[in-house]
Amino acid sequence: MQEGFDRIAVCGAGAMGAGIAQVAARAGARVVVLDRDEAALARGRKSVDEAFSKQVARGKLDADGAEAARAAINWTLDSRDLAAAELVIEAIVENADAKAALYRQIEKAVGDHAVIATNTSSLSVTALASGFARPERFLGLHFFNPAPVMKLVEVVRGLETRGDFADACADLMKRWGKVAVAAADTPGFIVNRVARPFYGEAWRALEERAGDAPSLDFLYRELGGFRMGPFELGDLIGHDVNATAALSIFNAFHGNARFRPSLMQARLAAAGRLGRKTGRGVYDHAPGAAAPAPRFEPPGVSTVGPVSLGPGADRLAALFDAGGVKYRHAPDEAPERCARIDGVYVSFTEGKTARAIAGAQGAPALLLDWISDVGAAGAIAFAASDEKAARAARDLAGALGKEAVRLSDRPGLVVFRTLAQLAKCAGDAARDRIGDADGIDAAMRYGVNYPFGPLAWARDFGEDRLAAALAAIAGATGDDIYRPSEWFLSGGAPS
Repeated sequence: MQEGFDRIAVCGAGAMGAGIAQVAARAGARVVVLDRDEAALARGRKSVDEAFSKQVARGKLDADGAEAARAAINWTLDSRDLAAAELVIEAIVENADAKAALYRQIEKAVGDHAVIATNTSSLSVTALASGFARPERFLGLHFFNPAPVMKLVEVVRGLETRGDFADACADLMKRWGKVAVAAADTPGFIVNRVARPFYGEAWRALEERAGDAPSLDFLYRELGGFRMGPFELGDLIGHDVNATAALSIFNAFHGNARFRPSLMQARLAAAGRLGRKTGRGVYDHAPGAAAPAPRFEPPGVSTVGPVSLGPGADRLAALFDAGGVKYRHAPDEAPERCARIDGVYVSFTEGKTARAIAGAQGAPALLLDWISDVGAAGAIAFAASDEKAARAARDLAGALGKEAVRLSDRPGLVVFRTLAQLAKCAGDAARDRIGDADGIDAAMRYGVNYPFGPLAWARDFGEDRLAAALAAIAGATGDDIYRPSEWFLSGGAPS
C-alpha cells in the first residue's frame, strides 16, 4: 500500500460511481472509472462534466481547475487499466454475486499494494471479503448519495481488514473533504441502523391515527427541526427502496422487533404507489394536485388565564417567554416540569398519556409534543385528557401566536417518541460498539442531515429522564421495543 493514494479506481459509472470519481478528481487524484457498458461510461462522463461546469458557473471552481479535474479521469471498459491503482472503490449494484465476479477481475488486475473497498450499504463487508486471496486489504467505504454533496463516509472494517489500511482510508476521506466515521461490520452499519425509527415511528403514528400524514410531516419539520418529514421523504426516495431497506435490516437482525417494517408502507409499495417516480405515494404528485396541508385546530383566544409554573418547568418557561405570556412561579407546586393554566395541568410529554396524568393529578391534563426551538416554531402539538384541556391548548396557542395540531392521546406523542427511539437506537449502537458516541452522532448529522446527534440530544434532555420516559412508553404500550437502552441506564460506556 502506498501512503498517498494518488491513483484511484472506481468500478461502476452510475450515479454513485461517477460521483465518487468526481470527488477524487477534484481532490487531485488520478482516477480510472471502469464499467462494462459504453453507454454507462458516457452517462457517467456527461454527469461529471456537467457537475464541473456548474461549479465553474457558481464560482466554486475556476475553468482551469475544472479542465484539470476532467482530464484526471480516464473512462474505460478494460479492467487491465486498473493495474496502477492504489485504491479501488467498487460501486456497482447491491448484489453479492455480481460483486464477487467483479472482485475476481479486480484482484487479477491490481498489484499487491492496492487496497480494495466496497461502497455497499447493506451487504456484509466480511462476507464480501471471503472470496479474496488477501481479505485483509478489503474494507467498506460507504458514501452517501449524492457523493459530491453528502459529507459522510462510513469506514467499515471487516473481520479480516487490517487496521492500518482502514486508518489510511479514513485519512484519505478527510483529505477529500469528507467526515469519515469508523463503523463496525453489522447490518446497516451506523446510519441505516440508527435511522430506522425515523420512518418506523412515523408509520406507526399514522397507523394508530395519531394524526394525518400532512400534519405529521409538518410536525417533524416544524417541531423536530428535520428538513423533510418521513412521508414526504419516503415519497422522494421511493417506497419500494425504503420498504426494501427496512425489510433488509429486519431480516439481517433475525426479525428483531425493534426493526420491524411498516405493513402500511409495504402495502403502498405493493400497490405501485412508490412516490414521486410513479406520481403517487403517500401524497398525490400528479400535475395540479393540491399540496398536502397540515390540519390545524380552530384558533383560540389571544390570552390565557393565570399561569403558574412548577419548579422544574424550564422549557415551559422558555415557551411562554417566547410568546410573551406572563406567568408566576409557584413554589407550592409539585416538583415537576409543569404549569397550570386555569386549573389545567400542562407539561411537555415524557412518555405518559394525558389521561394517565389527569388521573394522577385530579385535574384535566394537556401534554405538548417536543419542540426543538420553542421560539422559532410556528405551532404546538398537543394531546388533551378532555375538552377543557383541549380548549386550554387552543387558547395557549392563540396567546403564543402559534398554530395548534391536535394528536391522539398516545404515550410519548409523535416527535418526542421518535427522538426517544432514535436516541435509544443510537445508544444500542454505542453499547454494541458499532461506533463511538461522537462518531454515531456525526454519522447521523452528516449522513442523513439530522439537526442534532441523537446521543447529544439525549444528554441535553437528560439520560435518566429519557430512560424513565422510554420505560413509561414501554409500560403503556406493552411493547418491549421501547425498553430503555442499557447505554442510558448505565450512564453510557467508554468510547
